[in-house]
Amino acid sequence: MPIHPVGTINRKGSLGSPYSISDYYGINPEFGTLDDFRHLLATAHALGFHLVIDLVANHTAWDNKLIHEHPDYFHKDSTGKIIPPNPNWTDVARLDYAQTGLRHYMIEMMKYWVRDIGIDGFRCDVAELVPVDFWDQARSALDSIKTVMMLFRGRLSGASP
Repeated sequence: MPIHPVGTINRKGSLGSPYSISDYYGINPEFGTLDDFRHLLATAHALGFHLVIDLVANHTAWDNKLIHEHPDYFHKDSTGKIIPPNPNWTDVARLDYAQTGLRHYMIEMMKYWVRDIGIDGFRCDVAELVPVDFWDQARSALDSIKTVMMLFRGRLSGASP
């Protein structure tokens, strides 16, 4: 499950979906603080474990700052309204990887978790809905920092090994 804060706008149920990310750089306060996470990571590493986090790269919560700061990073309908990835996922907005700025933002965010926090990789949720060339680009950028583990949920046809 993702470790990031859950969005509140269009939340499903009282808890919301952990896949409705409101801040890619944050820690869900229900799990503790960034310092708590750093302690967990240091303990895991001291015990010889690697730690990967769940990454939701296909969509964000409706109250993610990107909605307001970069509405161009999202898919829109014919009227210009930001839309979810499918009609049932009303609590999230679909990201548009045709936007170079979005790709840069997402890779920088991933680099932050690897370089600055020290995680060992990502489990990428609904990875098949994100273009394969983005994953290739991200993997190359991350591996320039350190070799990371990338687990993909779904089938990525044409992806590099």
